[in-house]
Amino acid sequence: VQLQASGGGLVQAGGSLRLSCAASGRTFSGYAVGWFRQAPGKEREFVAAISWSGYSTYYADSVKGRFTISRDDAKNTAYLQMISLKPEDTAVYYCAADRRVAGRGLLSSEYMYWGQGTQVTVSS
Repeated sequence: VQLQASGGGLVQAGGSLRLSCAASGRTFSGYAVGWFRQAPGKEREFVAAISWSGYSTYYADSVKGRFTISRDDAKNTAYLQMISLKPEDTAVYYCAADRRVAGRGLLSSEYMYWGQGTQVTVSS
């Protein structure tokens, strides 16, 4: 499956963005999806994950209450709604997917398929 992340941009602190992760090549159904981010000079970190069924979601403490992950399998797309953005949210955001995620999907090593990343910049 090929993933295409989009929706990033420049926003002021307190603003909102919605990232999309569109899958092609095969159906998205049955794949757990995760969002990760990497800021300059830092390691890639977990942001949010959603189970293949959509019933379970998980968030990093730093984004809990501000970010919401969702999926629409009919559109082969997953989303990351981000509100109350902070300058420390500035990073390249990546979506990832895999059918074989056995845990909660918090680790990048659990995912085989990755999108190319979309830049999110939050100005103060």
